[in-house]
Amino acid sequence: MKGFKRTAVFQKDYARLPQKIKDAFWKQIERMLTDPHHPSLDLKKMQGYPHIWRAKVTGGYRFTFQIDDEYYLLRRIGAHDILKTP
Repeated sequence: MKGFKRTAVFQKDYARLPQKIKDAFWKQIERMLTDPHHPSLDLKKMQGYPHIWRAKVTGGYRFTFQIDDEYYLLRRIGAHDILKTP
């Protein structure tokens, strides 16, 4: 199983989230690890950023990440507008 690494920006983003969104994020991470094609993830490659992916936490929240052979690098998490600077 792949592990996770977090950027400093991700850690700051995450710290500002309400607990409800944090809980939803970890639920989506579990889904991503077991079924990356689950429709609730809405997993997509970011246009203009060839190595960055994005996934849905809830209707208004997203997270971005990169995939390495050994881990996922969590880049950003927050309201939909974080996709402007993934």
